[in-house]
Amino acid sequence: MTPGRPTVVLAMRPDLPQHLFDADTRALLDAVADVDWDVVVEDVGAPGAREHLRRAEVLLTGWGSPRIDAAVLDLAPGLGAIVHAAGSVKGHVDPVCWTRGLVVSTAADANALPVAEYTLAMIIVSGKRLLEADRRYRQERVVIRPEALGDLGNYRTCVGLVGASRIGRRVLELLRPFDFRVRLYDPTIEAAEADALGAQLCGLDELMAASDIVSLHVPAIPATRHLVDGDRLALMRDGATLINTARGSVVDTAALTAELVSGRLTAVLDVTDPEPLDPQSPLYGLPNVLLTPHVAGAVGNEVLRLGRWAAEEARRYLRGEGFLAPVGLADLERMA
Repeated sequence: MTPGRPTVVLAMRPDLPQHLFDADTRALLDAVADVDWDVVVEDVGAPGAREHLRRAEVLLTGWGSPRIDAAVLDLAPGLGAIVHAAGSVKGHVDPVCWTRGLVVSTAADANALPVAEYTLAMIIVSGKRLLEADRRYRQERVVIRPEALGDLGNYRTCVGLVGASRIGRRVLELLRPFDFRVRLYDPTIEAAEADALGAQLCGLDELMAASDIVSLHVPAIPATRHLVDGDRLALMRDGATLINTARGSVVDTAALTAELVSGRLTAVLDVTDPEPLDPQSPLYGLPNVLLTPHVAGAVGNEVLRLGRWAAEEARRYLRGEGFLAPVGLADLERMA
């Protein structure tokens, strides 16, 4: 380590740095700090971990990070910042970090983009009824007349977004070039703000009843558990689609399963409750359900975007600049 230079320490799964940080990103951070890219703190009790924490001025965390609590802070007297190369910090950054004056940042904005892209793709696919078209084409092996697929298409289709979160707002941005009618439910914003975002603000029950496609973008907190329950699912139009890229607990799985088994609704589920579903769940075999294994967020080469964002945030801090994506203590209760 170079005397006088700040030290950045990695705290995450040992295999993660090779996926998060390419050569350009490593060079960006090496220019302003000492970083041992071969050393990763996953267990604060492991040999050598205390010495690395003692030198740390910035912790660059990722999936698999140990919890940063008072005991860890006592081992890292020079620590001033935690930068998370992923979304929520709720699981590993203890509130004591803020009470002791640390600043915290997250790559949640960078992770929001692939989720929004996935959502947009699923909205378009759902409007075209591609699941049903694919199934019938394979079975009947003749060109299916569009009218046989029912009401389909994406012109003035009503899309209802539940939650003006980071991801919800990115979805709203991506929907702008299309001819959708967009409704939004979020009790924390006013109608004028929703209008500026390109949506009509309405109540949740109204949104469920009016939308052809409903997409969920709220965190898993007590207030959102089973927010979409049997009564609200019953409000949805016959043939409507529910997209969930948020958290499985936002939806009453038993009630949704009943609706899907009946064939009345269609669903695109990247998250479920439980996750994974019980091996005997009928959802695995239903033709009106698209199941993906929690891949809407950053995966594959998209993870590099998270690493780049986190490295740039760490560089800003070390240069005495403010974070682009600071996280305050009050933000924890709204995080997934």
